[in-house]
Amino acid sequence: MDHGALDLSRLQPVLPSPLQPAEDERFARHGVTLLLKRDDLIHPDLPGNKWRKLAPNLRAAAGRTVLTFGGAWSNHLRATAAAGRLLGFPTVGVVRGDELAHRPLNPSLAQCAADGMRLHFVDRATYRAKTAPEVLEGLLSLFGDCAVVPEGGSNAPAAHGCTELGRELRGRTGTVAVACGTGGTLAGLAAGLGEGQRALGVPVLRGGFLGAAVRDLQREAFGGPAGRWSLDERFHFGGYARTTPELHAFAEDFEDRHGLPVERLYVAKLLYGLTVLAGEGAFAPGTTVTAVVTGRP
Repeated sequence: MDHGALDLSRLQPVLPSPLQPAEDERFARHGVTLLLKRDDLIHPDLPGNKWRKLAPNLRAAAGRTVLTFGGAWSNHLRATAAAGRLLGFPTVGVVRGDELAHRPLNPSLAQCAADGMRLHFVDRATYRAKTAPEVLEGLLSLFGDCAVVPEGGSNAPAAHGCTELGRELRGRTGTVAVACGTGGTLAGLAAGLGEGQRALGVPVLRGGFLGAAVRDLQREAFGGPAGRWSLDERFHFGGYARTTPELHAFAEDFEDRHGLPVERLYVAKLLYGLTVLAGEGAFAPGTTVTAVVTGRP
């Protein structure tokens, strides 16, 4: 392959993604307008923030093998594998949990493998140390010259890619809210917004580490703080990949009201959090709040 050329435009992404009103009395009664930024419609295989974070990393890789990291149900691994199939470059997925190596692949990892990704299972201690030089050196000695993309795709190029999301929403809304895993989308979104706008992140993991991660990403990408952003840590529903019957009931109700398929691990937590915040009076009457739909079920 010509390592200089990787034309992502031939995947025909829908950009800018649609911005749709959502008539919802839980917001309207407080004088708040709710909009949905349908990033889930950007591309069928690389929806939402996966497109925005992966595209700049794939351009930088320029056709070399892309090596990246994820858990057994990682959307990021699936999107990377799909991009490799569609654009014709090799992919390696380093998967958390060496016990998985001897079990049948779950549907998510089976899709990665079907898309041509080489799966490499590591124990949890090694996975935790995945950014350590000796771990990376070991992986590169196994797989050769690779472009390494971090877990969740969040790095400086990804943050730059997500500034476009903010720019698409300039002048359209007061607050833009997004569910957060590794912080890359929020870091870039806040940087891309205009004067008087703010970004709100709803972490889907427990642990309170995300604020530092976003600050680090902004420093790496933009040289320092960029834009106004904050986090509300109350809506993780027990942590990553955890849900509750209450969350499922909320998501089903939202689907019925708005005809939107609601992804449960990120988007449902975001929409639930916004509904609670509206009820608490967190948004001034007369303002517009936009929820970024970062993925699909």
